[in-house]
Amino acid sequence: MSTKMAASHTENKVLNDVIFAASGAAQAAIKEHGAAKVTNATLGAIFDEEEKIACLPTVEKVFRSLPMNEVISYAPVAGLPSYLDSVKEIVFAGHRPAGYVEAVATSGGTGAVHHAIENYSEVGDAVLTSDWFWGPYNALCQNIGRRLETYPLFDDALCFNAEAFARKVDDLLQRQESLLVIINTPAHNPTGYSLSDEDWDAVLAAVREQAKAGKRISILVDIAYIEYSGTKEETRGFMEKFADLPENIFVMFAFSMSKAYTFYGQRTGAIVGLSASRAVMDEFADINKFSSRATWSNINRGAMALLATIQQDAALLAQYEKEREALYQIVRSRGALFMQEADACGLKALPYKAGFFLAVPAKDPKAVAEKLHEDLVFAVPLKRGVRIAVCGVATPKIKGLAAKVKKAWDAVEK
Repeated sequence: MSTKMAASHTENKVLNDVIFAASGAAQAAIKEHGAAKVTNATLGAIFDEEEKIACLPTVEKVFRSLPMNEVISYAPVAGLPSYLDSVKEIVFAGHRPAGYVEAVATSGGTGAVHHAIENYSEVGDAVLTSDWFWGPYNALCQNIGRRLETYPLFDDALCFNAEAFARKVDDLLQRQESLLVIINTPAHNPTGYSLSDEDWDAVLAAVREQAKAGKRISILVDIAYIEYSGTKEETRGFMEKFADLPENIFVMFAFSMSKAYTFYGQRTGAIVGLSASRAVMDEFADINKFSSRATWSNINRGAMALLATIQQDAALLAQYEKEREALYQIVRSRGALFMQEADACGLKALPYKAGFFLAVPAKDPKAVAEKLHEDLVFAVPLKRGVRIAVCGVATPKIKGLAAKVKKAWDAVEK
């Protein structure tokens, strides 16, 4: 019998990251067959039309110009004040609801999700998200003694399943006194779906009903892909619906620099809270700073200084916005082309509104993904289907990709 030194709660903690596994398989194929023959649709990062990872020129210029002390010095646990002010401006962009707002810097958007789970769900309780979800949500819950439960994201008409959401919220709150809901929108990972204003009305109606009964509901809106989902007006109007919510409905946002600033590896984000209660916001700031100090201490000062520098300089901000818009249009056109060809060849992809990813339902996603390898196409198999990262596939390789997915799907599913 082998000796086990780890604590009992670590049992079954084995990382099986399908995204990086799929990416590794793609890299191996590139070494064997050459990059020109391989379609790597695995990672959530933008690659340009030359298949090189994209970096916004203004971001690189400003980062390289920072004084060395701004790069190497410790940052305050809560984050640089100039960074936090900038994050609040960026998150709401003219659609800030009435109420109190606070922000705490986190290690990427993932850090914001971690803090929300740790501080706004009880040990042993369920956290709720849709059945199509970003896999690390589950690992984050498991790691700190929670469990992830889901509701069907789509109904039979492939619209947001408001009834299923309301039923699941009610079911969980029959068994627990509080509930954290994670909603990844706009440009949902992995489907590319975005909740409409009507969808949000249904979500808030369901949680308001529970709040009347004295239940505490927290909603984390994961907006990691918001800058690649439309104009600021299109993407942030729903936020005004969060004004004047009851004090026992608390809304948070997971902000990330990874996508909007093409700064993935610098791991810089923030958790932003909104409430009609000053006391709730003071509590939010205190507990999240504590969690930061107890988890990673503080985060990347240089990245925070970069964002604040761009946000506070009108000329730099205008140039940054122009460059980011150009990248957005590339990703948008790739997604549109795939969906157009999917419709033409009869491939039933889920509704794609915007963002880095789209998804194709499958009964055996792993088998479909492996069948795609025969055409040197690499995608990510999830529990309910296959995720295609259009953000990382050059437009010439998007052409015909839907037909290849359809061929693999037919070979496995029929």
